[in-house]
Amino acid sequence: MSNPPPPKHASRHLGMVEPAAWFQRFQPLIASGGTVLDVAAGGGRHVRFFADLGHRVTAVDRNTAPLQTFHESHNAEIIEADLEDGAAWPLGEQQFDAVVVCNYLFRPLFDDLIGALAPGGVLLYETFARGNEVYNRPRNPDHLLKSGELLALVKDRLQVVAYAHGIVETGECPGVKQMICAVNNLPLDGEPAPKRLPEIT
Repeated sequence: MSNPPPPKHASRHLGMVEPAAWFQRFQPLIASGGTVLDVAAGGGRHVRFFADLGHRVTAVDRNTAPLQTFHESHNAEIIEADLEDGAAWPLGEQQFDAVVVCNYLFRPLFDDLIGALAPGGVLLYETFARGNEVYNRPRNPDHLLKSGELLALVKDRLQVVAYAHGIVETGECPGVKQMICAVNNLPLDGEPAPKRLPEIT
């Protein structure tokens, strides 16, 4: 059986070319030349962005047709997988120096996303939050984060470097967004070493 067509807001995301400003700001925290997992990679704008910075990128999506060109042009690993069909996490025990997720939300994956972070790995997550239904798609609450939900996800698991929640009016996909940058460096006891905050450009 063929997969159903993506919702209209997903189709809109396939046409985006500019990397998320949140990812641009915090990418310096990722280990130089490190591995990056792009979850629900869409049209590949972040595959291109991180690969152009010298990272080795693995991209996962249900529809990999828009991503295939990056296998040749950017040496990206492309994995076709429906992340919502109940199958096992397609990356197994593999870990990455960064896991990035943009404009995608499927809560059962949260533990897998954190489990895919290598020691010192960086989680960059940006997606829509409650209140977005007033502005644009998605409007389904299943696809909208609750206030503080990403903070709750990483609590006692990752060091929060930065968090934001509010109306984003710029970029290719404005709306009510929630964003987090968190690092997998919590010690067994005591405080993690602070990270240098990249400048806002």
